[in-house]
Amino acid sequence: MRVYLDNNATTIVDPHVFEDMVPYFCQMYGNPNSLHQFGSESHPALRKAMDQLYTGINARDEDDIVVTSCATESINWVIKGIYFDKIVNGDKNHIIVSEVEHPAVISACKFLEGLGVNVTYLPVNSDGVVEVHTLRDFITDKTALVSIMWANNETGMIFPIEEIGAICKEKGVLFHTDGVQAVGKIPVDVQKANVDFMSFSAHKFHGPKGVGGLYIRAGLTLSPLFHGGEHMGGRRSGTLNVPGIVGMGKAMELAVENLDFEKNNVMRLRNKLEDAIELIPETIIIGTKEQRVPNTILVSVKGIEGEAMLWDLNKNGIAASTGSACASEALESNPVMEAIGAEADLAHTALRLSLSRFTTEEEIDFTIEVLKNAVTRLRAISSTYAYAPEWHVSKL
Repeated sequence: MRVYLDNNATTIVDPHVFEDMVPYFCQMYGNPNSLHQFGSESHPALRKAMDQLYTGINARDEDDIVVTSCATESINWVIKGIYFDKIVNGDKNHIIVSEVEHPAVISACKFLEGLGVNVTYLPVNSDGVVEVHTLRDFITDKTALVSIMWANNETGMIFPIEEIGAICKEKGVLFHTDGVQAVGKIPVDVQKANVDFMSFSAHKFHGPKGVGGLYIRAGLTLSPLFHGGEHMGGRRSGTLNVPGIVGMGKAMELAVENLDFEKNNVMRLRNKLEDAIELIPETIIIGTKEQRVPNTILVSVKGIEGEAMLWDLNKNGIAASTGSACASEALESNPVMEAIGAEADLAHTALRLSLSRFTTEEEIDFTIEVLKNAVTRLRAISSTYAYAPEWHVSKL
Protein backbone atom coordinates (compact mmCIF):
# COMPACT_ATOMS: atom_id res chain seq x y z
CA MET A 1 0.00 0.00 0.00
CA ARG A 2 1.14 3.56 -0.77
CA VAL A 3 -0.03 6.22 1.67
CA TYR A 4 0.54 9.93 1.12
CA LEU A 5 0.65 11.91 4.38
CA ASP A 6 2.69 14.90 3.24
CA ASN A 7 -0.14 17.11 2.03
CA ASN A 8 1.29 20.24 3.67
CA ALA A 9 4.14 19.94 1.17
CA THR A 10 1.91 19.43 -1.86
CA THR A 11 -1.37 17.76 -2.78
CA ILE A 12 -2.73 15.56 -5.53
CA VAL A 13 -4.49 17.51 -8.28
CA ASP A 14 -8.21 16.88 -7.92
CA PRO A 15 -9.37 14.96 -11.03
CA HIS A 16 -12.11 17.56 -11.61
CA VAL A 17 -9.44 20.27 -11.62
CA PHE A 18 -7.34 18.36 -14.13
CA GLU A 19 -10.38 17.83 -16.34
CA ASP A 20 -11.05 21.58 -16.48
CA MET A 21 -7.41 22.32 -17.31
CA VAL A 22 -6.96 19.88 -20.19
CA PRO A 23 -8.54 21.93 -23.05
CA TYR A 24 -6.14 24.83 -22.45
CA PHE A 25 -3.01 22.89 -23.29
CA CYS A 26 -3.62 21.71 -26.85
CA GLN A 27 -7.01 23.09 -27.96
CA MET A 28 -7.36 26.65 -26.67
CA TYR A 29 -3.67 27.43 -26.37
CA GLY A 30 -3.45 31.00 -27.67
CA ASN A 31 -1.80 33.81 -25.70
CA PRO A 32 -4.77 35.50 -23.96
CA ASN A 33 -3.19 38.91 -24.56
CA SER A 34 -3.30 38.41 -28.34
CA LEU A 35 -6.07 40.13 -30.28
CA HIS A 36 -6.98 37.20 -32.51
CA GLN A 37 -9.53 34.46 -31.87
CA PHE A 38 -6.91 31.99 -30.62
CA GLY A 39 -6.09 34.40 -27.82
CA SER A 40 -9.56 35.59 -26.94
CA GLU A 41 -11.25 32.17 -26.74
CA SER A 42 -9.75 31.51 -23.29
CA HIS A 43 -11.11 34.76 -21.78
CA PRO A 44 -14.39 33.31 -20.45
CA ALA A 45 -12.53 30.58 -18.57
CA LEU A 46 -10.09 33.10 -17.14
CA ARG A 47 -12.90 35.36 -15.93
CA LYS A 48 -14.64 32.38 -14.34
CA ALA A 49 -11.44 31.30 -12.60
CA MET A 50 -10.81 34.76 -11.19
CA ASP A 51 -14.40 34.91 -9.94
CA GLN A 52 -13.82 31.58 -8.18
CA LEU A 53 -10.72 32.99 -6.48
CA TYR A 54 -12.48 36.18 -5.39
CA THR A 55 -15.43 34.24 -3.99
CA GLY A 56 -13.22 31.70 -2.24
CA ILE A 57 -11.49 34.26 -0.01
CA ASN A 58 -14.30 36.88 0.04
CA ALA A 59 -12.38 39.49 -1.93
CA ARG A 60 -14.40 42.50 -3.12
CA ASP A 61 -14.70 43.54 -6.76
CA GLU A 62 -12.53 46.58 -6.09
CA ASP A 63 -9.78 44.46 -4.51
CA ASP A 64 -7.11 42.82 -6.62
CA ILE A 65 -5.95 39.21 -6.91
CA VAL A 66 -2.78 38.91 -8.96
CA VAL A 67 -1.78 35.50 -10.28
CA THR A 68 1.82 34.55 -9.51
CA SER A 69 3.91 31.41 -9.95
CA CYS A 70 3.58 30.37 -6.30
CA ALA A 71 3.25 31.70 -2.76
CA THR A 72 7.01 32.09 -2.45
CA GLU A 73 6.90 34.64 -5.26
CA SER A 74 3.90 36.36 -3.68
CA ILE A 75 5.63 36.57 -0.30
CA ASN A 76 8.84 37.94 -1.79
CA TRP A 77 6.83 40.47 -3.78
CA VAL A 78 5.11 41.82 -0.69
CA ILE A 79 8.20 42.01 1.51
CA LYS A 80 10.51 43.45 -1.15
CA GLY A 81 7.78 45.66 -2.61
CA ILE A 82 7.20 47.19 0.81
CA TYR A 83 10.95 47.75 1.05
CA PHE A 84 10.88 49.90 -2.08
CA ASP A 85 7.56 51.62 -1.30
CA LYS A 86 7.81 52.32 2.42
CA ILE A 87 11.50 52.08 3.30
CA VAL A 88 13.63 53.23 0.35
CA ASN A 89 11.01 55.77 -0.75
CA GLY A 90 9.46 56.43 2.65
CA ASP A 91 10.25 57.02 6.30
CA LYS A 92 9.82 53.46 7.63
CA ASN A 93 12.57 50.97 8.44
CA HIS A 94 10.97 48.15 10.41
CA ILE A 95 9.22 44.87 9.61
CA ILE A 96 7.64 42.44 12.07
CA VAL A 97 7.28 38.70 11.45
CA SER A 98 6.94 35.67 13.71
CA GLU A 99 9.91 33.41 14.35
CA VAL A 100 7.99 30.41 12.94
CA GLU A 101 7.18 31.84 9.50
CA HIS A 102 7.76 29.85 6.32
CA PRO A 103 11.37 30.01 4.99
CA ALA A 104 10.16 32.31 2.17
CA VAL A 105 9.31 34.99 4.75
CA ILE A 106 12.34 34.45 6.96
CA SER A 107 14.81 34.39 4.06
CA ALA A 108 13.34 37.50 2.43
CA CYS A 109 13.59 39.33 5.75
CA LYS A 110 17.19 38.18 6.27
CA PHE A 111 17.95 39.57 2.82
CA LEU A 112 16.46 42.94 3.79
CA GLU A 113 18.40 42.95 7.04
CA GLY A 114 21.53 42.91 4.88
CA LEU A 115 20.23 46.14 3.32
CA GLY A 116 19.82 47.80 6.70
CA VAL A 117 16.19 47.03 7.50
CA ASN A 118 15.29 46.31 11.13
CA VAL A 119 13.34 43.07 11.47
CA THR A 120 11.62 41.88 14.65
CA TYR A 121 11.04 38.13 14.94
CA LEU A 122 8.14 37.73 17.36
CA PRO A 123 8.41 34.88 19.88
CA VAL A 124 5.68 32.26 20.11
CA ASN A 125 4.12 30.44 23.03
CA SER A 126 4.46 26.73 23.85
CA ASP A 127 1.90 25.89 21.13
CA GLY A 128 3.97 27.77 18.54
CA VAL A 129 1.49 30.66 18.19
CA VAL A 130 2.06 34.42 18.45
CA GLU A 131 0.14 36.00 21.32
CA VAL A 132 -1.58 39.19 20.25
CA HIS A 133 -0.29 41.38 23.08
CA THR A 134 3.27 40.60 21.95
CA LEU A 135 2.63 42.16 18.55
CA ARG A 136 1.17 45.34 20.04
CA ASP A 137 4.31 45.81 22.14
CA PHE A 138 6.63 45.81 19.12
CA ILE A 139 4.78 48.04 16.62
CA THR A 140 6.34 51.51 16.34
CA ASP A 141 5.90 54.51 14.07
CA LYS A 142 8.71 53.06 11.94
CA THR A 143 6.92 49.75 11.28
CA ALA A 144 6.20 49.34 7.57
CA LEU A 145 4.75 45.81 7.55
CA VAL A 146 3.56 43.00 9.78
CA SER A 147 3.66 39.52 8.21
CA ILE A 148 2.13 36.71 10.27
CA MET A 149 1.02 33.37 8.81
CA TRP A 150 -2.63 32.27 9.02
CA ALA A 151 -1.72 28.67 9.88
CA ASN A 152 1.67 27.12 10.49
CA ASN A 153 2.95 24.72 7.84
CA GLU A 154 4.55 22.36 10.37
CA THR A 155 2.31 22.35 13.44
CA GLY A 156 -0.95 23.26 11.70
CA MET A 157 -1.64 25.75 14.50
CA ILE A 158 -4.04 28.56 13.56
CA PHE A 159 -2.93 32.08 14.43
CA PRO A 160 -5.28 34.81 15.79
CA ILE A 161 -5.40 36.55 12.43
CA GLU A 162 -8.53 38.62 13.07
CA GLU A 163 -7.06 40.10 16.24
CA ILE A 164 -3.71 40.72 14.53
CA GLY A 165 -5.45 42.38 11.59
CA ALA A 166 -7.44 44.61 13.96
CA ILE A 167 -4.25 45.77 15.72
CA CYS A 168 -2.51 46.53 12.43
CA LYS A 169 -5.53 48.50 11.23
CA GLU A 170 -5.66 50.43 14.51
CA LYS A 171 -1.94 51.24 14.26
CA GLY A 172 -2.06 52.10 10.56
CA VAL A 173 0.43 49.33 9.65
CA LEU A 174 0.14 47.17 6.54
CA PHE A 175 -0.63 43.51 7.26
CA HIS A 176 0.36 40.53 5.11
CA THR A 177 -0.56 36.95 5.94
CA ASP A 178 0.81 33.76 4.43
CA GLY A 179 -2.46 31.96 3.83
CA VAL A 180 -0.95 28.89 2.18
CA GLN A 181 -1.84 26.38 4.89
CA ALA A 182 -5.23 27.91 5.67
CA VAL A 183 -6.92 28.05 2.26
CA GLY A 184 -8.92 24.88 1.70
CA LYS A 185 -8.67 23.73 5.31
CA ILE A 186 -10.53 26.42 7.25
CA PRO A 187 -12.74 29.38 6.22
CA VAL A 188 -10.62 32.27 4.91
CA ASP A 189 -12.24 35.70 4.82
CA VAL A 190 -9.84 38.53 4.01
CA GLN A 191 -12.44 41.18 4.85
CA LYS A 192 -13.22 39.82 8.30
CA ALA A 193 -9.52 39.47 9.06
CA ASN A 194 -8.58 43.02 7.92
CA VAL A 195 -5.89 41.59 5.67
CA ASP A 196 -4.06 43.95 3.29
CA PHE A 197 -2.09 41.24 1.45
CA MET A 198 -2.50 37.47 1.43
CA SER A 199 -0.38 34.93 -0.42
CA PHE A 200 -1.58 31.48 -1.45
CA SER A 201 -0.56 28.59 -3.70
CA ALA A 202 -2.80 26.29 -5.74
CA HIS A 203 -0.87 23.09 -5.16
CA LYS A 204 -1.65 23.21 -1.44
CA PHE A 205 -5.40 22.81 -2.05
CA HIS A 206 -5.47 20.19 -4.84
CA GLY A 207 -4.65 22.55 -7.68
CA PRO A 208 -1.65 22.46 -10.04
CA LYS A 209 1.91 23.35 -9.13
CA GLY A 210 3.50 26.48 -10.54
CA VAL A 211 0.59 28.87 -9.94
CA GLY A 212 -0.39 30.94 -6.94
CA GLY A 213 -1.82 34.29 -6.05
CA LEU A 214 -1.53 37.48 -4.06
CA TYR A 215 -4.57 39.26 -2.69
CA ILE A 216 -4.12 43.04 -2.54
CA ARG A 217 -6.66 45.23 -0.75
CA ALA A 218 -8.22 47.98 -2.87
CA GLY A 219 -6.26 51.22 -2.96
CA LEU A 220 -2.89 49.73 -2.06
CA THR A 221 0.12 50.05 -4.33
CA LEU A 222 2.99 47.59 -4.44
CA SER A 223 6.10 47.99 -6.56
CA PRO A 224 6.26 45.05 -9.01
CA LEU A 225 9.10 42.56 -9.01
CA PHE A 226 8.72 41.86 -12.74
CA HIS A 227 8.77 44.43 -15.52
CA GLY A 228 8.23 43.99 -19.24
CA GLY A 229 4.52 44.00 -20.00
CA GLU A 230 1.05 45.09 -18.96
CA HIS A 231 -0.16 41.70 -17.78
CA MET A 232 -2.28 41.61 -14.63
CA GLY A 233 -2.95 45.33 -14.92
CA GLY A 234 0.76 46.04 -15.03
CA ARG A 235 1.34 44.56 -11.59
CA ARG A 236 2.99 41.32 -12.72
CA SER A 237 4.49 40.97 -16.20
CA GLY A 238 4.56 37.61 -17.95
CA THR A 239 2.30 35.59 -20.23
CA LEU A 240 -0.63 34.19 -18.28
CA ASN A 241 -0.56 30.51 -17.32
CA VAL A 242 -4.08 29.82 -18.60
CA PRO A 243 -4.35 26.12 -17.63
CA GLY A 244 -2.85 26.90 -14.23
CA ILE A 245 -5.25 29.76 -13.57
CA VAL A 246 -8.23 27.68 -14.67
CA GLY A 247 -7.06 24.86 -12.42
CA MET A 248 -6.45 27.14 -9.45
CA GLY A 249 -9.92 28.66 -9.77
CA LYS A 250 -11.60 25.26 -9.89
CA ALA A 251 -9.46 24.01 -6.99
CA MET A 252 -10.47 27.03 -4.91
CA GLU A 253 -14.16 26.42 -5.65
CA LEU A 254 -13.88 22.76 -4.66
CA ALA A 255 -11.83 23.60 -1.57
CA VAL A 256 -14.54 25.91 -0.27
CA GLU A 257 -17.26 23.36 -1.09
CA ASN A 258 -15.35 20.74 0.92
CA LEU A 259 -14.69 22.78 4.08
CA ASP A 260 -17.32 20.83 6.02
CA PHE A 261 -15.73 17.59 4.83
CA GLU A 262 -12.36 18.85 6.09
CA LYS A 263 -13.85 19.77 9.46
CA ASN A 264 -15.68 16.49 9.90
CA ASN A 265 -14.15 13.64 7.90
CA VAL A 266 -10.52 14.74 7.57
CA MET A 267 -10.38 15.83 11.20
CA ARG A 268 -11.91 12.53 12.33
CA LEU A 269 -9.19 10.57 10.54
CA ARG A 270 -6.52 12.95 11.84
CA ASN A 271 -7.79 12.49 15.39
CA LYS A 272 -7.89 8.71 14.98
CA LEU A 273 -4.23 8.71 13.96
CA GLU A 274 -3.33 11.18 16.69
CA ASP A 275 -5.11 9.21 19.40
CA ALA A 276 -3.18 6.10 18.37
CA ILE A 277 0.13 7.99 18.46
CA GLU A 278 -0.63 9.31 21.94
CA LEU A 279 -0.92 5.70 23.17
CA ILE A 280 2.75 5.20 22.30
CA PRO A 281 4.81 5.99 25.42
CA GLU A 282 6.95 9.12 25.45
CA THR A 283 5.53 10.97 22.48
CA ILE A 284 4.69 14.67 22.31
CA ILE A 285 2.21 16.27 19.89
CA ILE A 286 2.49 20.01 19.46
CA GLY A 287 -0.65 22.09 19.93
CA THR A 288 -4.25 21.31 20.79
CA LYS A 289 -6.52 19.58 18.29
CA GLU A 290 -9.05 22.42 18.46
CA GLN A 291 -6.60 25.17 17.46
CA ARG A 292 -5.08 23.28 14.53
CA VAL A 293 -6.15 22.95 10.92
CA PRO A 294 -8.01 19.64 10.52
CA ASN A 295 -5.30 17.68 8.74
CA THR A 296 -2.00 18.19 10.57
CA ILE A 297 0.01 16.44 13.30
CA LEU A 298 3.53 17.39 14.42
CA VAL A 299 4.81 14.68 16.76
CA SER A 300 8.11 13.92 18.44
CA VAL A 301 8.97 10.37 19.48
CA LYS A 302 11.60 10.14 22.18
CA GLY A 303 14.85 8.48 21.12
CA ILE A 304 14.10 8.40 17.38
CA GLU A 305 15.53 10.87 14.88
CA GLY A 306 12.89 12.24 12.52
CA GLU A 307 14.89 11.14 9.48
CA ALA A 308 15.12 7.58 10.82
CA MET A 309 11.36 7.45 11.23
CA LEU A 310 10.90 8.79 7.70
CA TRP A 311 13.13 6.02 6.39
CA ASP A 312 11.05 3.33 8.07
CA LEU A 313 7.77 4.86 6.89
CA ASN A 314 9.05 5.27 3.35
CA LYS A 315 10.14 1.62 3.22
CA ASN A 316 6.52 0.74 3.97
CA GLY A 317 5.14 3.07 1.31
CA ILE A 318 4.14 5.94 3.62
CA ALA A 319 5.13 9.51 2.76
CA ALA A 320 5.60 11.99 5.61
CA SER A 321 8.13 14.70 6.46
CA THR A 322 10.13 16.27 9.26
CA GLY A 323 8.81 19.75 8.47
CA SER A 324 8.73 22.27 5.63
CA ALA A 325 9.55 20.79 2.22
CA CYS A 326 11.36 24.05 1.42
CA ALA A 327 13.91 23.25 4.12
CA SER A 328 13.89 19.45 4.00
CA GLU A 329 17.34 19.02 2.44
CA ALA A 330 18.98 20.47 5.53
CA LEU A 331 19.17 17.78 8.23
CA GLU A 332 18.90 20.26 11.07
CA SER A 333 16.69 20.42 14.13
CA ASN A 334 13.13 21.53 13.50
CA PRO A 335 13.03 25.36 13.79
CA VAL A 336 9.45 25.42 15.05
CA MET A 337 10.36 22.99 17.82
CA GLU A 338 13.29 25.22 18.72
CA ALA A 339 11.03 28.28 18.73
CA ILE A 340 8.70 26.77 21.33
CA GLY A 341 11.68 26.06 23.59
CA ALA A 342 12.36 22.40 22.81
CA GLU A 343 15.83 21.13 23.64
CA ALA A 344 17.99 19.66 20.86
CA ASP A 345 17.06 16.04 21.58
CA LEU A 346 13.38 16.81 21.13
CA ALA A 347 13.80 19.19 18.17
CA HIS A 348 15.55 16.49 16.10
CA THR A 349 12.71 14.00 16.52
CA ALA A 350 9.91 15.94 14.82
CA LEU A 351 7.65 14.09 12.37
CA ARG A 352 4.88 15.83 10.41
CA LEU A 353 1.86 13.88 9.20
CA SER A 354 -0.62 15.78 7.03
CA LEU A 355 -3.81 14.32 5.54
CA SER A 356 -6.13 15.45 2.75
CA ARG A 357 -9.71 14.87 1.68
CA PHE A 358 -8.41 11.95 -0.39
CA THR A 359 -6.97 10.14 2.65
CA THR A 360 -8.88 6.95 3.48
CA GLU A 361 -9.67 5.07 6.68
CA GLU A 362 -7.76 2.04 5.40
CA GLU A 363 -4.66 4.19 4.89
CA ILE A 364 -4.85 5.54 8.44
CA ASP A 365 -5.27 2.04 9.90
CA PHE A 366 -2.23 0.88 7.94
CA THR A 367 -0.20 3.89 9.07
CA ILE A 368 -1.01 3.29 12.72
CA GLU A 369 0.34 -0.25 12.55
CA VAL A 370 3.46 0.76 10.65
CA LEU A 371 4.16 3.61 13.08
CA LYS A 372 3.85 1.38 16.14
CA ASN A 373 6.15 -1.23 14.63
CA ALA A 374 8.66 1.42 13.53
CA VAL A 375 8.86 2.92 17.02
CA THR A 376 9.46 -0.51 18.55
CA ARG A 377 12.17 -1.38 16.02
CA LEU A 378 13.99 1.95 16.07
CA ARG A 379 14.00 2.27 19.85
CA ALA A 380 15.40 -1.25 20.13
CA ILE A 381 18.45 -0.30 18.05
CA SER A 382 18.80 3.27 19.33
CA SER A 383 22.09 3.98 21.08
CA THR A 384 20.62 6.97 22.86
CA TYR A 385 17.04 6.05 23.76
CA ALA A 386 17.75 4.25 27.02
CA TYR A 387 19.97 7.08 28.21
CA ALA A 388 17.99 10.01 26.81
CA PRO A 389 17.34 12.72 29.40
CA GLU A 390 13.86 13.67 30.47
CA TRP A 391 12.25 15.74 27.76
CA HIS A 392 11.87 19.39 28.51
CA VAL A 393 10.16 22.21 26.65
CA SER A 394 11.12 25.37 28.48
CA LYS A 395 7.99 27.32 27.57
CA LEU A 396 5.55 24.61 28.63
